[in-house]
Amino acid sequence: MIDIGANLTNKRFANDLAEVLERAEFAGVKKIIVTGTDLASSTQALELCEQYPQLFATVGVHPHDACSLDQVALNSLQTLLEHPKAVAVGETGLDFNRNFSTPEQQIWAFEQQVNLAIKTQKPLFLHERDAFSQQYSMLQSARGNIFGAVAHCFTGSAEALEKYLDLDLYIGITGWISDERRGTQLQSLVKHIPDHRLLIETDAPYLTPRTLTGKKRKSKNEPANLGHIAEQVGKFRGQSAEHIAAISSANAERLFKL
Repeated sequence: MIDIGANLTNKRFANDLAEVLERAEFAGVKKIIVTGTDLASSTQALELCEQYPQLFATVGVHPHDACSLDQVALNSLQTLLEHPKAVAVGETGLDFNRNFSTPEQQIWAFEQQVNLAIKTQKPLFLHERDAFSQQYSMLQSARGNIFGAVAHCFTGSAEALEKYLDLDLYIGITGWISDERRGTQLQSLVKHIPDHRLLIETDAPYLTPRTLTGKKRKSKNEPANLGHIAEQVGKFRGQSAEHIAAISSANAERLFKL
């Protein structure tokens, strides 16, 4: 299996990352893409990749941090994207829910990173919250030039799913699908994702699947839980966990050129 999104630079992994990666290997997670959310974490993610051969990284600036992006930072991101373990531009996109950066700052930062993805011929690792119309419009304009994209941690509507698929996006599913409170819409939609567009991810240390039991339920999420997510996705698609693991891994290899 391949975990396409894990925040392994998070401080919650500072003291036990080696053990976390050992558990992931034992659980059948062979490759992990570490999520970069700003210049510092993108740099740190690539440093981890140099220590652990099973790791790859995204390089980008999250919409929350869009206000930190300027031309100097963009130049630095482009340099980082030359690293052989840098496989995508992101986490980038729009988040109009909390607006830690203004919508105008976010739109500018997203546009710059879309251009960066085109220039470096890397796919986009996308975040979106309460900003679908604007983000869809920008992606639609760039569709003919980008080299693939994934809607990371998709939790959107049926319309959003349909339109993202129309743009040939991949769809990333997390443990959100196991949430009996918030995940019911996703549970009904996941069966509409074609096999060749499905990806799975933990978003560790966040979004611990609520269907885990014992210590796993109470501890931080980690890549070793990816198999459980595959089981949950398969449950709502009428497919085996083995099938989900196989197709999502093939899709990740193809999109990120692993």
